[in-house]
Amino acid sequence: MEKSPRARYSPEFRQESVKFFKESGLVLVEAAKRLSLPKGTLKNWIYTDKQGELAGLGKNQKPLSDLELELSRVKRELAEVRMERDFVKKCAAYFAKESQ
Repeated sequence: MEKSPRARYSPEFRQESVKFFKESGLVLVEAAKRLSLPKGTLKNWIYTDKQGELAGLGKNQKPLSDLELELSRVKRELAEVRMERDFVKKCAAYFAKESQ
């Protein structure tokens, strides 16, 4: 099984995610689910924000190349198309079963 690459988040997204958690009053797990983040990631951002170091988080990361950005976009699009295809297959099977 190949290891998935680490996700990279913009500083603005980190700030907004922590702000959302603080203002929403949700528990950590629910807030992370709504933001589509791993709960550990959000927990680390909240802890780092309490330390006052959230802005400095991720400064050592190298920026993504154009090729990496394009690959990421294509992978997201492929996943979406596969979900749509699977849905259509299930619908077709359901209606074929109904007509018999």
